[in-house]
Amino acid sequence: MIVVGVDGSRAGLEAVGWAVHEAGLRGVRLRIVHVMPAWAFEMPEDVPHADVGRWMRDGAADLLMRGMERARAEGLPVEVEPLLLPGDPRLGLIEAAREAELLVVGSHGLGGFLGMLVGSVALGVCGQTACPVAVVRAVPSEQDQPVPDGPVVVGIDGSSGGADALAFAFAEASARGAELRAVHAWSGPVIEGAPHLLESAERREGGEQRLLAEALTGWSERYPDVKVTAQAVNGHPVDVLKEVSAGASLLVVGSRGRGDLTGLLLGSVSHSLLHHAVCPLVVVPPR
Repeated sequence: MIVVGVDGSRAGLEAVGWAVHEAGLRGVRLRIVHVMPAWAFEMPEDVPHADVGRWMRDGAADLLMRGMERARAEGLPVEVEPLLLPGDPRLGLIEAAREAELLVVGSHGLGGFLGMLVGSVALGVCGQTACPVAVVRAVPSEQDQPVPDGPVVVGIDGSSGGADALAFAFAEASARGAELRAVHAWSGPVIEGAPHLLESAERREGGEQRLLAEALTGWSERYPDVKVTAQAVNGHPVDVLKEVSAGASLLVVGSRGRGDLTGLLLGSVSHSLLHHAVCPLVVVPPR
């Protein structure tokens, strides 16, 4: 099952459209979830201002219906069901995704502030769920559209979380019939004009190339149908992955990398890419 959250925003409806295609690829059902304030959800009919609660429940039901209509408009043979829940949107979606294989949310909801690049719900669920979270952006113009037949890009950093992201990316590329582009970005000086330091720089680059090769070892045997392109780049991971996301159909990263502090649920790279990735982003938690 795939769970997608809706709130009436354009990004939320884009998330539904993306999620129903993902459900079709996987052959699973799609559950469209809206979370509304508990006081309105639970308000009895025989109390003062009961009409306010009724109005909010009717609005919530309308949001779910619009989500269902968007899913059906994609014309795919996917079982779709609505679910209305009370409470905080972040906690409600985390709970709804407890038995899901993927949670999908829009990048920016109706409650966000103008100018914010990603909303509080997207930030609040990434790193908090047992399943991967896909964040889908409502793009402002055609030139910013993700490339539907582009490669699946996965960020490699040598961490255990990165290995889980790699597993997700290979399965996704295989299901889509897409190329997989494995990108390892590393930050370090490449020094020119200093022969006594050049060997050290070359050793560093060789070590990063080996890290990438070791991370990919064995995966092509498991997924012989997936064409793999590997690339090690000297640059900040956020800058490098943001750039390659412009030509990708999907970007996949682990929720926390090697350099992040123990106890963090969402690392600095995945957090930054929530704001800046051009294509849909999947954040994969460690098992």
